[in-house]
Amino acid sequence: MRHPQAGAPLSRRRFLGLSAGGALGGAAALSGCAMQVSTGGRSSGETVTMMVKPDDITPELVKQAQKDTGITIIRVDFDITKLIAMLTAGNPPDLVRAVGATDAAYFAARDVMQELDPYFAKSSVLRLDDLDPVNDLWRYDGKTQGKGPRYGMAKDFSQDSMFWYNTSAFDEKGVDYPAELEPITYEEWLDNAGRLVQRSKGQTTVFGGSYNGLTKGTLLASMTAAAGGSLFSDDFSRVDFTTPEARKALGWYIEYCRTKVGPSAIQPDPNGWDGPTYQAGRIAMSNAGYWMGGLINTDRKLAEVSRLAPAPVFEGGPRISSCQGGTGMWMPRKARNKDAAWRIFEWYFGEAPAKSRASGGWGIPTLKSLRSLMPAQEDYQKRVLKVQENELEHFSVVAFSPYTTGDSFEALFNQAAPAAMKGDISVDTLAGRLNSAINEQLKRGKEQVG
Repeated sequence: MRHPQAGAPLSRRRFLGLSAGGALGGAAALSGCAMQVSTGGRSSGETVTMMVKPDDITPELVKQAQKDTGITIIRVDFDITKLIAMLTAGNPPDLVRAVGATDAAYFAARDVMQELDPYFAKSSVLRLDDLDPVNDLWRYDGKTQGKGPRYGMAKDFSQDSMFWYNTSAFDEKGVDYPAELEPITYEEWLDNAGRLVQRSKGQTTVFGGSYNGLTKGTLLASMTAAAGGSLFSDDFSRVDFTTPEARKALGWYIEYCRTKVGPSAIQPDPNGWDGPTYQAGRIAMSNAGYWMGGLINTDRKLAEVSRLAPAPVFEGGPRISSCQGGTGMWMPRKARNKDAAWRIFEWYFGEAPAKSRASGGWGIPTLKSLRSLMPAQEDYQKRVLKVQENELEHFSVVAFSPYTTGDSFEALFNQAAPAAMKGDISVDTLAGRLNSAINEQLKRGKEQVG
């Protein structure tokens, strides 16, 4: 694949691919141009523009960055439309936030991301042998996510098929706790949710369990992998929900929704997400990985009755525990201040902000050397850490298609699936409809960028 000339704007075709969810399948390696590579140290008087969300970098961290590095950060609110316009005009931010699981291959395939291998190779802060395998979500070799050049890094992560549970809810209903280190099956999880759910006057008052993943695309891709298959074709240009493995994953999720044991598109959580509902004692099990411990730990009584459990498995399937997020940052190929941007990248992912995130329990650090900072003072924290450390042995990258976005996949799923959740159509009919709609989207995505 030929790279655009330096400073040249994105073509209209490539712009359409960015804005409409398409992506190319060609390699996304660096051209042969030489780069200056920072090796750390203090810079002075430089400015770096970061397009992020408010929680990614606070005003206090902006001040700390200035103090620690001498570089001034200009923070711009993340806006995909604005980002596309800036990329198209050839004047992008210096660093951009993204979700590794669904965004890394998407942008890398469009050739708008800077390959960071030369920077990592010379960094004393972000050493390759210290990178957690979750950072492979930010690799893409032109065909498959998880291989090839590095285009970014995750700030922290969870294995998002793991789940928290409230032992008080289990005790109240006389349900046995899941094993601490060995996974239960998805079938057992759903059976437990059915026994734990509480209803009054036709309304669910306590959800037996919540299992919706971060996006439906990553959830179903991970569950299909756990059933021993792949949701996507080898070249990621098609999905097939009719394979035995994908059908098993889809059927399980629709059964979860149909039985109304937990929140779904046909029974929304009024809080919008599990956190506040779990805090209020209204979810017995929550499909949220380690990161939600940051919230749980703010209430000692809740923390003491909460447990983290391994990701479920399907009977006869492999034990897979993937990350459906891996939020981090990348550097646009046409960023103007690459050396200063890399210095901020090192600082954000390896220095003061990274150490603070690790000690807060809001995610697993993505540098192995920072794991010792994870909360382990209290007995309940030690118990959680034991489960999480054991689960790390079962991590694997479940690749996502570069030809669509997590949001686009979600939108099509949410259009088609409620009919099956309500029992109006069969799971097999839904599988056919999803194949038709999503494959059309993937086809357009591939065509739009050539």
